[in-house]
Amino acid sequence: MKIFTLAVIVLSAHVAVSQQGPARTATPDLEGVWNFATLTPLERPAQLGDKEFLTDAEAASFVRDTMERNNRDRRDGGPEVDVARAVNDGWFDRGTSLARVNGRFRTSLITRPTNGRIPVLTAAARARATTEAAENRQHPADGPENRSLQERCLAFNAGPPILPGPYNNYLQISQFPGYVVLLTEMIHDARIVPVGASAPARLDVPRWLGEPRGRWEGATLVVESLHFNGVNDVRGSDTRLHLTERFSRADRDTLLYEFTVDNPTAFESPWTAVLPMARSDDRIFEYACHEANYALMDILRGARAAEKR
Repeated sequence: MKIFTLAVIVLSAHVAVSQQGPARTATPDLEGVWNFATLTPLERPAQLGDKEFLTDAEAASFVRDTMERNNRDRRDGGPEVDVARAVNDGWFDRGTSLARVNGRFRTSLITRPTNGRIPVLTAAARARATTEAAENRQHPADGPENRSLQERCLAFNAGPPILPGPYNNYLQISQFPGYVVLLTEMIHDARIVPVGASAPARLDVPRWLGEPRGRWEGATLVVESLHFNGVNDVRGSDTRLHLTERFSRADRDTLLYEFTVDNPTAFESPWTAVLPMARSDDRIFEYACHEANYALMDILRGARAAEKR
């Protein structure tokens, strides 16, 4: 509720300024809807070793093989495999190409470390993950909190950081005096980022999406976020996550998004990824995940019925 209240305040301020004259002059323009669907995986496939880039021919082959492997409309493998594919391929929008940065097709979104892989978790992070996994096995459905954030329609590829998923790979950026709003179509989360002198003092309050603060470095918007609650984690991150995101225009129709995860209590070293986004004329729609989400209620009902038996 607080997010949407602040959004109304920001939008109202923008309207008032617009009536008086131009809202901004030299601020770089990042506004628009950006599509970040890509077949490039976050981590480099093991079979590619240290190969950071692909040639045009190799990229075409990789795309062809990946799309065939992911095709939910295939009917090979028998009935159990067919049921596991769940829904038709038409419901997915994973993209049809690899991420191309500086004219080269990347084999992973991760650029650092150079092996294209997420650094190993620290001993403490591994122990925490083991404990949580054991707890989930023993208590799979005591309450909704035992189910995944995706099943509960709370968080799913919306970030931060922003990462491509099976569909809804859209980001809408809106700029106002002193603020930037980052709206992801998946789960339709809106992050309202104070920028520059308007940014108030940091609040040491744990949040699902962290506490963001923005600044301009030339034509690049830099957003630093702290004070995550550790629930909506990034591949094993914890409450000590320090996330730095960078947004810049590579050209008129390309937005370059780069982020760095710095979390020494969770990962043995920081890691960085890059994700190009393409300008789109598509509209973002509400992702009404909670409406008719009977599956979650049915899972809990089933667990209670099993307990009675």
